[in-house]
Amino acid sequence: MQRKAIVIGATGLVGQYLVKQLSELYDTLIVIARRPPRYINASMRFYQVNDFDNLTEVFASVGVDRKTDAFSCLGTTKKQAGSDEAFRKVDHDYNVNFAKLCQDKGVENFFLLSSMNADIDSRFLYNRVKAETEQSIISLDFAHLVVLRPSLLLGKHKGRPLESIGQKAFKLISPLLSESLPLHPISAKRVASAMAMSAHAIYERNKYRAEPTLKKIEIIENKQMLAMTRVKN
Repeated sequence: MQRKAIVIGATGLVGQYLVKQLSELYDTLIVIARRPPRYINASMRFYQVNDFDNLTEVFASVGVDRKTDAFSCLGTTKKQAGSDEAFRKVDHDYNVNFAKLCQDKGVENFFLLSSMNADIDSRFLYNRVKAETEQSIISLDFAHLVVLRPSLLLGKHKGRPLESIGQKAFKLISPLLSESLPLHPISAKRVASAMAMSAHAIYERNKYRAEPTLKKIEIIENKQMLAMTRVKN
């Protein structure tokens, strides 16, 4: 069976690693983004969208079907977006619209990058919106939905000075910390690996089945991602 995947958020911190890993698992990798990802190979089909408000129009020409796995690493911050409303539009509205478009095409497996602190009752906008996005996509009733909730992401963030300070502090104390700690920071590459591994595990379970497995919502917390991607000596 020819395997196909579609990704948004491919130029972000996690997404740039994810597209490279997915290109090794899928026969066709569809990327929708404002600019081409850093990594491109022969199996990749790039669709440029200058404004995600126009995603529906772009999606009409994309070859997506029930055999396609969908991945979203799309996200921003209030500072980058410019306002509460603009932040919510990116992190919630664009993600949910993408999920709905995928569902309309028959997509069964959806993978969402969220956050460890997603909480509908949080006093912080970022955490509330992450939780709202999770709930909105859960309500779409995909055959299999995987939500990944990483802690502080390690990597080069543009326009996120607080996270950069946190990373520098972590490097000083990391030798003293066990990865079993729930709040242990995690590299963007390892998050991408956990996402790709989850997709491949579903594929392997369903490969010899006449019908897909029963509907399942899987939440992968930070601690589990660290365990999944730990390098064995």
